[in-house]
Amino acid sequence: MAELNKEAFIIRGKDTTRMENISRPSLSFWQDAWRRLRKNRSAFIGLCIVVLYALLAIFAPMFSQYTQSQMDINARSAFISSAHWLGTDSTGRDLWVRIWMGARVSLSIGLIAAVVNMCVGAVIGGLCGYYGGKLDMIVMRIVDLLYGIPSLIITILVMMVLGKGITPLIVAMCVVGWIGTCRFVRGEVYRIKEQDFVLAARVLGVPDFKIIIKHMIPNILGMLVTNLCMAIPGAIFQEAFLSYIGLGITPPDCSWGVICKEGIQYLRYSPHQVLIPAFFVCTTMLALNLLGNGLRDAVDPRLRGTE
Repeated sequence: MAELNKEAFIIRGKDTTRMENISRPSLSFWQDAWRRLRKNRSAFIGLCIVVLYALLAIFAPMFSQYTQSQMDINARSAFISSAHWLGTDSTGRDLWVRIWMGARVSLSIGLIAAVVNMCVGAVIGGLCGYYGGKLDMIVMRIVDLLYGIPSLIITILVMMVLGKGITPLIVAMCVVGWIGTCRFVRGEVYRIKEQDFVLAARVLGVPDFKIIIKHMIPNILGMLVTNLCMAIPGAIFQEAFLSYIGLGITPPDCSWGVICKEGIQYLRYSPHQVLIPAFFVCTTMLALNLLGNGLRDAVDPRLRGTE
């Protein structure tokens, strides 16, 4: 009798769990992704860091008494103090203002380059994957050729031709930056176009444009957003490296790479001039990678409804 009651209790428990799952409010794809992203602590912390840095880059220089080029001759290479929250550089310029002015440039270049590469790669890869044939063969041979050459070498060569500045730097980073997205999207479109819902749309005579807009893009949009978050750190680091070797941003503009380049000469005597911008570069890249990993799990349709 006790065993029967125990079995009945287990069955009632299972039925209650099923009823809770059924009665749970319906969520859209993005609402469910946001719910799972918030449960991922590391990804949510990464999102908070990125948002905090973006807000500081926008508003911190506005409320400071210094400008990025204003010099305090009596406080050259000064350490952190109440007057200069992050110290000063070798010419007496306030590092707090320069860090966040540099963040505007570094974050903007990283975001713009990553978005352009994503859009160009998605369009080219989507067309190649959907239509195939000679178009796919020609474009993929070009992609294979460019893929065999280190992207940094091509970027440096383009910078030497176009010159220094923000616009030439973005163009140089976009010359070959779309290749990875193109290969990824092409493979996904190849897989999706053989699914039953796409074949059914073709049989019903739905135009290719509507199939791409209504069926293809929504199925790869989550992965594209994840890929974008993973590409931004690489673009930021590439900008910092090019600026550090003298091929990126030029004065009076500044970026995190420029600040590191200017401070490396005084590493022995004033290490904060290098360590502070390096800290923000590293934490930004770490936060974006954590966010990208969390987004990858949040937009995975195989995990939806399992929590």
